[in-house]
Amino acid sequence: MRPVPRVRAVTQAPPASPDGPTAAAAEAPACRQELLGLLRAGSPGAAPSAARRIEALIRRLELLQPADLRSQVAQLAGVWELRWSSSSQPYLAVRPWLENLQLLDPAGGRALNLLRPAGPLGPLAGIAVQASIAVASEEPHQRVSVRFERGGWRGPRFGDQRLELFRQVRQSFAAWLDVTVLDDELRVSRGQNGTLFALVRRADLELAAFLD
Repeated sequence: MRPVPRVRAVTQAPPASPDGPTAAAAEAPACRQELLGLLRAGSPGAAPSAARRIEALIRRLELLQPADLRSQVAQLAGVWELRWSSSSQPYLAVRPWLENLQLLDPAGGRALNLLRPAGPLGPLAGIAVQASIAVASEEPHQRVSVRFERGGWRGPRFGDQRLELFRQVRQSFAAWLDVTVLDDELRVSRGQNGTLFALVRRADLELAAFLD
């Protein structure tokens, strides 16, 4: 009797992960562009359907394009405008007549939150909060600690002087945010209370004009 030949089992390679490098390279740009389009269009916070889509895109980008401040800290610097937030707080709402700006200078350890009217009246007055910031060294290298220092009314500049009425802020708790997505135009952050923020860079505004 002739021996029955042995058949070697063929093991198939597992399917590629949908979140692997190839998928990220293909999907992330389209996801990012759709998100930027929604953030720049009108007042996205007013439409529940747009808000749900924005949050879904953010969660996807956090997987496909996570920020790493070890190599991206320089991209934090600049003037950013809040375009969507998961918070229900009035001062975090996106409105056509308001600019909710965040100015970051990580090299100088400084930050400024500024709420002011949109349009030509913007430079004349606003409500501002100054803070010191520091990028944490712990993994996943996304955390920025924040210590609020002064807040109040901020007016226009006249020569070397700026009109402002500030008072010291007493911060009795540690504040921080995680920068989860970051590039030259887009920034996504998660606050310590779970609030999700989406901001776009204001390339038309200079950081030096705000941080005296």
